[in-house]
Amino acid sequence: MDDLKFTSKNCDDCPIRHRAVCARCEPGELTLLEEMKYYRSYEAGQPVVWAGDHMDFVASVVAGIATLTQTLEDGRTQMVGLLLPSDFVGRPGRTVAAYDVTAVTNLTLCCFRRKPFESMMDETPRIGQRLLEMTLDELDAAREWMLVLGRKTAREKIASLLAIIARREASLHLTRPSNGSSFELPLTRESMADYLGLTLETVSRQISALKREGIIQLEGKRKIIIPDFDRLQVETGDDTDGGFLA
Repeated sequence: MDDLKFTSKNCDDCPIRHRAVCARCEPGELTLLEEMKYYRSYEAGQPVVWAGDHMDFVASVVAGIATLTQTLEDGRTQMVGLLLPSDFVGRPGRTVAAYDVTAVTNLTLCCFRRKPFESMMDETPRIGQRLLEMTLDELDAAREWMLVLGRKTAREKIASLLAIIARREASLHLTRPSNGSSFELPLTRESMADYLGLTLETVSRQISALKREGIIQLEGKRKIIIPDFDRLQVETGDDTDGGFLA
């Protein structure tokens, strides 16, 4: 994906325009945001910020995927979250990063200088309301992920991760996942194993089983095709339709 297409000052051309923190902004408010925004691009594997670093900006993910990781005192690390397009990086009012943020794929951020953004939040209720909605959605996702990690089988964990990514991909287009929908898997199998608390061999075995049974299709190294989303949802072990992540 060519990062240069996102360097335009015109927010109307932004692919996350209707999902990001600016989704409810009026034209005049967008103009103010455009005056304080700038873009940063990172290559896959490049750190965005380390836990404990001073952050003079907040940002929205425009394209690509990043991980949130926490390091324990003995050097062990645990991936605690994924940042997908339209997700928000940083917290207004917080000057220090809480987690390591690392680009998993080539990553583009739409950044806002923190202090001007905080001032605009005070003057523009729509931004604060949208950020609250996104924070509550993030809380719901964290609770869902606690269930995935704590109570589900290896097969259910893999199916849940694929379903979550599929729903998020569809949400960028303001739709729900449909039969035949597809997406590029943002994580390597090693990263999936780390994120899900599984071994690499288990991840590979479960993905192969889902493919063999026709629940997913693989095209190339990373492209996942879901012939029947309801069937994938059954494999997650959830007793509902899994909801719709906003």
